[in-house]
Amino acid sequence: MSQTLFWIAAACALAYLAMTARPASLMRSAVKTASVALLALMVLVSGGPVLLVLALALCALGDWLLSRETEATFMAGVGAFAAGHLAYVALFLTHPASDTGQLAAQWPLVAGLAALGLVMASLLAPRAGDLKGPVLAYVPIILGMGLAALTLPQAGVLAWVLPAAAAFIASDMILATEKFLLPPGHPALRLTPYLVWPLYWGAQMGFALALT
Repeated sequence: MSQTLFWIAAACALAYLAMTARPASLMRSAVKTASVALLALMVLVSGGPVLLVLALALCALGDWLLSRETEATFMAGVGAFAAGHLAYVALFLTHPASDTGQLAAQWPLVAGLAALGLVMASLLAPRAGDLKGPVLAYVPIILGMGLAALTLPQAGVLAWVLPAAAAFIASDMILATEKFLLPPGHPALRLTPYLVWPLYWGAQMGFALALT
């Protein structure tokens, strides 16, 4: 059953890729949400970690909210994703193989994440308007997820966790650039949806497969 759920989720993800640049609709929202919600169900029926199910479910909720494309649902969606990232942080740090001592050995990556956070915060702060607070609070949360991923060994199936975390961070950075930094009509806006979705869903798939 878990394999069936995975392939249905993958089919939904592929279908959404073709719909990602279209205007908001119930069908578009449903397909997007199902792409991750079915991964959560797959982990659940496979007996995977509860925190992984929770993280995927919260992100699926965030997908639904963001896909409605209103300011109110955007705020709620950011909250859902922030909670999902915190669930991932808890999942990574409580994994039996987690070792926070690895952060010192990987200080260049730690410093890189810190620098990325400072750059994004400095760029977004003057442009986020009324969303400045939630957006700036979200930046350290997503980067914290990346730091937590660094505590897991880069070996075996767990080696997929760090690339998945990097893909998740990249998708969020591109999304923030799309929403707050690029002016309307910028040519890059035709491409960004097709970059964000594969990175984001690939990250969720990587987490689901590596940690179940």
